[in-house]
Amino acid sequence: MKDDKILFNSGSPDEFSEEIGKLKSKVESRINANPDNVESGLAKLVLTLIELLRKLMEKQAIRRIEGGSLTDGEIEKLGETLMKLEMKMKELKKIFNLTDEDLNLNLGPLGDLI
Repeated sequence: MKDDKILFNSGSPDEFSEEIGKLKSKVESRINANPDNVESGLAKLVLTLIELLRKLMEKQAIRRIEGGSLTDGEIEKLGETLMKLEMKMKELKKIFNLTDEDLNLNLGPLGDLI
């Protein structure tokens, strides 16, 4: 090694600046905390988690219904609960001016949340 320096040969300084700019914008979009948007960011986080849990509950409910482990009364109660939760989510998304796309998460090999 020459003078303990690491040499990079990956392109021009302009390409390097462009890549740094891309990384900077990604980080800024992830960490954009200021007093003006903290409420919206927190609402987005909480509603995303609730939406994830709601979808998981729906899938579990379908499995239990198909497996025959619920009575007709339990199925009715579960369906009503999930419908009320979905309506409340729509109401909260409207209050905080959020869309389904705003709450979408990439779950890796499982795909997108929404």
